[in-house]
Amino acid sequence: MDVCVFRVLISGLVFLSPALSACERQGRVDEAEAAVPVALARAEPVVVDRLPQLSARIEALPVTGGFSGAVLVARGDEVLFRKVYGTASHERDEAMALDTKFRIASVSKQFTAAAILRLQDQGVLSVDDPVCRWIQPCPDAWAPVRIHHLLSHTSGIPDLMQRPGWGEMRRTHQTPEQLTAASAEYRLSFEPGTRIRYSNAGYNLAGAILEAATGQDYHDWLRVEFFDPLGMDGTGFDDGSVETAMGYAWLAGGRTPQPESNASIVYASGGLYSTADDLMVWTRALHGGRLLSAESYRRMITPHNPPDDEGPRGRPPRGWGYGLYMADLGARMEPGFLAGQIYHTGSWAGFRALVTYHPAQDVTVVALSNYYHQRDALFMATQWAVAEVIGAPLPERIAPS
Repeated sequence: MDVCVFRVLISGLVFLSPALSACERQGRVDEAEAAVPVALARAEPVVVDRLPQLSARIEALPVTGGFSGAVLVARGDEVLFRKVYGTASHERDEAMALDTKFRIASVSKQFTAAAILRLQDQGVLSVDDPVCRWIQPCPDAWAPVRIHHLLSHTSGIPDLMQRPGWGEMRRTHQTPEQLTAASAEYRLSFEPGTRIRYSNAGYNLAGAILEAATGQDYHDWLRVEFFDPLGMDGTGFDDGSVETAMGYAWLAGGRTPQPESNASIVYASGGLYSTADDLMVWTRALHGGRLLSAESYRRMITPHNPPDDEGPRGRPPRGWGYGLYMADLGARMEPGFLAGQIYHTGSWAGFRALVTYHPAQDVTVVALSNYYHQRDALFMATQWAVAEVIGAPLPERIAPS
């Protein structure tokens, strides 16, 4: 197919993406119109098992209770692997299914970032707008904060999860207005743009800005603009009205259900549920130039790290885009391999999620689990998948950090 190859330089890595041919051919004038997706006809998912090494490795994972979740791998639009494992709910005696819904936690952030960028493409707002243009009342301390800072975790607005009173807040329903008011109580941790510090509060504020700019409920807007046109019927806000898998934690040596998610407190930063296939469709659309203009997509996957940002233990820092990270995840394995990836993780209420995209060879991997302790298992599964698809030796372990 025709491709528009562009490069994002981060830590000496070159990401090559076949993503934007449609937008590039249309030209800058028509980009926003060209980015509107057309509703997709979706076939029922079926088991696909064409990656024998990945299949064997997942089956042999030495984790407590065995692997529980879903793994989907695609190259281009071709699904190479789609399997589920374990139990969706022990309490309901419900086996895992190909269309089981999982809480995806912070994987939700890329939806918020894409929504803001879609509004920028439509001329509704700009990521360079002051936050105080859209948030009222607005504390004086927020005057230098731009929407860009919220999306790149460089705002200095503290994460409420690290503030006193979080435990009580987590147990009670919160409106976007209440979350905004709670964030406004605290001074900035640093001058905007000078440091990076992960902030769910920043993404909740981005959701509030979307509502102020459009006059629509954040989750209704996502459904109308993204989910319905893409046929993502298994994706929505986790308000308790739709049955998801049960999340579990391994506490005191035993499996413990985590039934209460209270997604209202992670609103636009982590409140969505989805399925493996829906997340593949989303990833293909996002990186395939069907949702955003070429310029907005470039901004989303451009590292916005301050110049003096340093990675852990001397490693190159991962790139912080808008709702996405960029890093050579394969280099974190033993044996390592080169495979620059665009990705995000999620963890909430007994769930883990990792969705990664390898642009050089157009590989998408979705790994979801309803066992909170399976963080490393998800990471291993995604890197086994990428390695097998691109022909690299499969890693044996995660390299010491």
